Amino acid sequence: MRYIPIILSLCLLCFSCNNSESVTSALKEAPLINFVNPFIGTGGHGHTYPGATLPFGMMQLSPDTRLDGWDGCSGYHYSDTYIYGFSHTHLSGTGVSDYGDILLMPTNEAIFYNGANGTKGYRAHFSHENETATPGFYSVHLDSTEIDVELTVAKRSGMHRYRFPTAENQYVILDLEHRDKLLDYDIEFFSDYEINGYRFSEAWAADQRVFFHIRFSHRIKNFERDSVRGGSGAKAALEFDNPNNEPLIVSIGISAVDELGARNNLVSEIGSKSFDLVKEEAQNLWEKQLEKIIVESPDNDYKTNFYTALYHTMLAPNLYQDVDGRYRGMDMEIHQSNSFEYYTVFSLWDTYRAAHPLYTIIEQERTNDFINTFLAKYDEGGIMPIWDLSANYTGCMIGYHAVPVIADAYLKGIRNYNADKALNAMIHSATRNHLGLESYMKYGYIPVEEESESVSKTLEYAYDDWTIAKMAVEMGKNEIYRTFIQRAQHYKNSFDPESKFMRGRFRNTWFGPFDPYEVNFNYTEANAWQYSLYAPQDIKGLIELMGGKDAFKQHLDDLFTARSETSGRDQADITGLIGQYAHGNEPSHHMAYLYNFVNKPYKTQSLVHKILTELYTNTPDGISGNEDCGQMSAWYIFSSLGFYPVTPASNQYIIGTPLFPKATINLESGKQFTVVANFISEKNKYIASAKLNGKPLDRTYIRHDEILNGGTLVFEMTSTPSDWGTTDMAVPLSEITDHLITPAPYIAEGKVAFKDSTVVKLGVANKSAKIYYSLNDSEFMLYETPFALRDESILSAYAETSEGTSVTLNTRFYKIDPEVSITLKTEYANQYNAGGNDALIDGIYGTKDFRTGAWQGYQDEDVIAVIDLGKVKPFETVTVNFLQDQRSWIFFPTEVTCYVSDNPRNFYKNLPPQKIDAAAPSEEKEIKNIQFNMGGYSARYIKIVARNLGNLPKWHLGHEHDGKAWIFVDEIEIK
Repeated sequence: MRYIPIILSLCLLCFSCNNSESVTSALKEAPLINFVNPFIGTGGHGHTYPGATLPFGMMQLSPDTRLDGWDGCSGYHYSDTYIYGFSHTHLSGTGVSDYGDILLMPTNEAIFYNGANGTKGYRAHFSHENETATPGFYSVHLDSTEIDVELTVAKRSGMHRYRFPTAENQYVILDLEHRDKLLDYDIEFFSDYEINGYRFSEAWAADQRVFFHIRFSHRIKNFERDSVRGGSGAKAALEFDNPNNEPLIVSIGISAVDELGARNNLVSEIGSKSFDLVKEEAQNLWEKQLEKIIVESPDNDYKTNFYTALYHTMLAPNLYQDVDGRYRGMDMEIHQSNSFEYYTVFSLWDTYRAAHPLYTIIEQERTNDFINTFLAKYDEGGIMPIWDLSANYTGCMIGYHAVPVIADAYLKGIRNYNADKALNAMIHSATRNHLGLESYMKYGYIPVEEESESVSKTLEYAYDDWTIAKMAVEMGKNEIYRTFIQRAQHYKNSFDPESKFMRGRFRNTWFGPFDPYEVNFNYTEANAWQYSLYAPQDIKGLIELMGGKDAFKQHLDDLFTARSETSGRDQADITGLIGQYAHGNEPSHHMAYLYNFVNKPYKTQSLVHKILTELYTNTPDGISGNEDCGQMSAWYIFSSLGFYPVTPASNQYIIGTPLFPKATINLESGKQFTVVANFISEKNKYIASAKLNGKPLDRTYIRHDEILNGGTLVFEMTSTPSDWGTTDMAVPLSEITDHLITPAPYIAEGKVAFKDSTVVKLGVANKSAKIYYSLNDSEFMLYETPFALRDESILSAYAETSEGTSVTLNTRFYKIDPEVSITLKTEYANQYNAGGNDALIDGIYGTKDFRTGAWQGYQDEDVIAVIDLGKVKPFETVTVNFLQDQRSWIFFPTEVTCYVSDNPRNFYKNLPPQKIDAAAPSEEKEIKNIQFNMGGYSARYIKIVARNLGNLPKWHLGHEHDGKAWIFVDEIEIK
């Protein structure tokens, strides 16, 4: 009987296939660039561009279809039908607009208007049916002029190939006024075949400098500036001599240094190469880049989503250095580096979470360059970047997130830089007296009244500080470790144990009325739901604050099942909602993985699979929010492989669920790490068991070294939740165990501005802590029960536990004249309540930063307030303060009127109204004091009416969104 050995052989073969040591790596089934769709993210709010670029390259040669607006940040939106031209710099997935430099447009006449206002111009209609894009190449047919355009690039240079319908009337328009405000420019006729010049502009980057050198394949027959027709001279029309109607090749080099640098970049990279050769080299380079990770899947959309995401992670940061090593530094001076490549466009608030951790696996050498770039910027500009753009600090976003990028790399053994200098720069970033850091260091949190976005900044600073501590202890610097591991616990000071949310602390009370759905100035592009789970450095500590694992799990359940609407400020970034989880914005990105920390990994698996398959699609609007320079895509790359860096610098990756039957990471060392998902399908999204290098893996995380050492991770998939990873031994580790702090106490109840009296109740996040308090510099006493205040007082309080004593906080209580009251006839926005109904008569004044809580805000509403003095009294003046911050939609009222009366039902004017030209454009933040001189007039009631501007002016960016103006009003004072 011969079937027995056959069956035995088959069993041995099956055993061999399931032995991870014999698992083969994933195989490339076709050229990977075929699975990149550069149009993903060009629709919706993805803000990506489809044009030609190289991995982390300086040039992004792409069509411009939109001149301004939030969805025009990249210069292109899929819904548009006209192309204005092809410019050479673009931003990928940002939330603020810039770039679009050096616009070229082939056309058939010398015309200098772009046609944006509907009149005749050089813009041309196009159809997506006649448009293609692959990595390193873009082409389109311009319907209006019947011109075919092709684009390709090298690192710092690019090529256009234009095919005109006839040999006559072959023009190229050069427009240096395109998009941003032009500061300075030059266009020089270099030869019959070449021009050069520069463009200095102001937008997100206040002083961006781009130099260019352009070479044409055919002789320039005519060269005309728009100044001959009354223009500025910043545009030129070039007509070409091309009797045989050959393709017109335009080759261009750019530089941030000078025209010579631009020319050298062009000559060195393109030289005499043909368009097709440059295109081939670009696509070969992209193919090599994409081969860093190979995935197998029967679903081509999944593969397209994956390789497009991988492509997007490689579009930024951008090289910012010429071929000779020169670059423009943060001091705007020219520097030289031959030991590393210098970069710009670091969207660090986004990318420190997953994009840079991805680079520590597949871009280790480039990560060294990124860190050396940070240190160079520190030398040149005095600080490491937060969001730098073309040698400019943009002042955008929060935290000091160059810090975790360095720490994460250092702790993973990526160390080709001066580590001592890096640590010093990290500490320097954390000890400046700006952006709320002064109060953060003093109190252990940022008060609402001292800095905007105080909750988010407190939480993100605490995480950044933890990474400083981790790097310091690794370097044997224990005192630095002690300081920053304590600061890493400052998140505890923002936790309200009653609501179980992270909340703003306003004059040592909790900012309220509290609505966790409300998007307000206490959070960065988010609300309390979306920031209250942000303590990745101490998830165990956060779980304890929440009340234990069951309470934490319930909070997660409530988050993902909450209603998806938000209240308060309109925030376009909050998209991709599952309950109040907002995948379209970065603060939510780690949340689905937190179920692993409470022994419910199957819930993580279900949610991750849902996000992967529903919020990423092979369509122009296939990204659920701004792509953000690779972060949205990095989430997809990690998560589809089966794990995610919840806590960068911990060297742990938390396991979710894989999307592909097989995937292989090809490491720079030559080793491979392969992930296999047996029996995976749309239904089989749950993990039944796992093996790492042939041995059972019962924990729900893997370590960085386990990936870098190469090997195999094999999952057995199933259609129903299993008990894999549900034991306490399986839970990932994220905790702070030494140098524990005692959170600072807070005022749980009581008004800091009161009339007759207020009852004060104190609280603290640590239930075992004792609170001590003092009134007006008296001896401290143990707080046991609430107490009443009847006079203006200064309350001092601190908390104490076995871990030590908290900081002492001082709160001034104000007494409002009990005879004076105020009635508001119109309703303020809760997010700008300034403390409530009595805020306009509480004696507390606001500053020029509207987000610090002292201003009362009214959108598209007049302000109507009636003050009752209690009895008829003489008074000399009535004054009221208003704020102007037009960029934030805050305008002075158009008119302010003061009425007086002895009868609240019958007011009359005592003085003429004061009119303000509120719609006049202004870049200044300004406080205007409106005063009415009453000359001892007697009355009991005073009514103030401030008229709202209403619709934003046509010149304002918010006008296109039908924006409505705000009035911000502060103290009404009667003397």
